[in-house]
Amino acid sequence: METKWLEDFVSLAETNSFSRSAELRHVTQPAFSRRIQSLEAWLGADLIDRTSYPTRLTNAGEIFFEQAIAMLGQINNARALLRGKRTSIQTTVDFAVPHTLSLTFVPKWLSELHSNFGEINSRLLALNVHDAVMSLVEGGCDLMLCYHHPQQPLLLDPAQYDMISMGTETLRAYARCDKAGQPDFILPGTIEEPLPFLAYANNAYLGRMVDLILTQTKQALHLDKCYETDMAEGLKMMALEGRGIAFLPESAVTRELKQKQLARADGGADAWEVRMEIRLYRERPSEQKPGKPVVAKLWDYLTQMSALASKSKTVRSQR
Repeated sequence: METKWLEDFVSLAETNSFSRSAELRHVTQPAFSRRIQSLEAWLGADLIDRTSYPTRLTNAGEIFFEQAIAMLGQINNARALLRGKRTSIQTTVDFAVPHTLSLTFVPKWLSELHSNFGEINSRLLALNVHDAVMSLVEGGCDLMLCYHHPQQPLLLDPAQYDMISMGTETLRAYARCDKAGQPDFILPGTIEEPLPFLAYANNAYLGRMVDLILTQTKQALHLDKCYETDMAEGLKMMALEGRGIAFLPESAVTRELKQKQLARADGGADAWEVRMEIRLYRERPSEQKPGKPVVAKLWDYLTQMSALASKSKTVRSQR
């Protein structure tokens, strides 16, 4: 049993709506429903009356609701107690980061911070996008780094959460190179011979970005999905084996492009790519939750650097 199942159930009991709770929990409705079903299977009891509308709890659900609240309270109290005993807690910055960014963006960024800002103790939680957001919302991290696209936004209240734009990332198609340095596969493929497609699992954020590319392209792509996983690194390894085309973040293939192991599979066109923003979030400090001094100092530094970068970009555009 997972604690997020308890949190899902409590949300559903409060909203009486699968769709509303799925939205609040930053997950698709089918995935949210599966998690409620998993909780019911673990308990061996139906918690939701599926014969009525709007959604309501069964008798077992009413009883378990109070237990779920109590269990979550005990878990949070235990976490707060243990964290309070960690002597290094106030000098360690806890990051929640999606897997891809933890491998591509974060190592170089932390090195730059150490050189220009100063040494910091850091702890990295590599998660999927949903769990990274929930870690921030539930107080499990100090800072959360993630991708952002206007058509797949994160529903974080700007009145409660501060944001800094850290840069951009381009997602496009790549395939293994042949001996001449040319990709084994190249878009768009044909109806008669669709290209082997290495895809993201349905719950992956980058998968939704690929769906955006496929639905908005003016020229149809002919792809035959032969493999899927929720991690870009897994797709990259399959592409290096010559198993097909994979849409990958540019920063994830820098070394492979330089060594001519991978090449762009889009013929250099920009019609089959999407640009995402890399954003850093924190919960805005308050009297009740002042946050760590080291995080406040780091945030002020990053805000200044972002402002300088924005000013420099404006000057260059006016020349």
